[in-house]
Amino acid sequence: MRFSINIPNFGDFADPRNVATVAAAAEQAGWDGLFVWDHVLHRQHQGRPFGDPWMLLTAAALATSRIRLGTLLTPVPRYRPQQLARQVATLDQLSGGRVIFAAGLGGPVEDEYRSFGDAVEPRVLAERLDEGLDLLGRMWSGERVSHDGRHYEVRDVAMLPATVQQPRPPVWIGGFWPRRAPMRRAARWDGAVPLFETARHGHVPEVGEVQELIAYVRNQRTHGDARPFEFVLGGATPPDAAKAKDVIGPLQDAGATWWDERQVQTGPDLDRLTPVLRRIEAGPPEL
Repeated sequence: MRFSINIPNFGDFADPRNVATVAAAAEQAGWDGLFVWDHVLHRQHQGRPFGDPWMLLTAAALATSRIRLGTLLTPVPRYRPQQLARQVATLDQLSGGRVIFAAGLGGPVEDEYRSFGDAVEPRVLAERLDEGLDLLGRMWSGERVSHDGRHYEVRDVAMLPATVQQPRPPVWIGGFWPRRAPMRRAARWDGAVPLFETARHGHVPEVGEVQELIAYVRNQRTHGDARPFEFVLGGATPPDAAKAKDVIGPLQDAGATWWDERQVQTGPDLDRLTPVLRRIEAGPPEL
């Protein structure tokens, strides 16, 4: 199992210098990844400064040499595919091929989409997500792309430079379990990043639900597909290694391959640098 740190892109972490500090501390303490939220608006946290996640991750890349970097997660339907393809490829080049791309519809939908006059119908957003993901994978190859789809059009364009990772960076898909559609989408890519209706951000999911989800995704995978596939779970664990093992060990046994360390979303420390650094410096759980 690998271990990552998860931070929002607002509050103290709207400052790229703070994110660079977090990234360097995480690498030194033995963590394997740093993931940043991707919001332009979250009214629950309105009144706080927000930072662009790709700028924040650029600062993290420059401060590190080993840990994986990415968003958890990027709402693909909110972007133009060509803009997003360029941002991810640039970060992958800068980091030497350390980007993991996590995608989904994002939310809150009313905040992220309707506030800016965009569509909010789930069917339309899901269509844009699937079409956008297909386009991103093709654009990251560096080959010429032509596309005439329901939502996007590309006319004989090669997006260079290509990503360092070929044929593309790993793509993880997020969504709420027990909703099946996001996990069917995840099964077509490289990883699943579920949130749970019964365990919101920062809370540890129940082992039984994790077992059910993993069995469902594995059943959806194409028969004979031998590509590596990640199951990424997250929550807040105590800094004491033995206690953390008691929390995460059963989830690893159920099939989880990454543990994403998070602050409870409704707690006071979600976007504060000092408590996050304190947890980072205590080191990842030992299993």
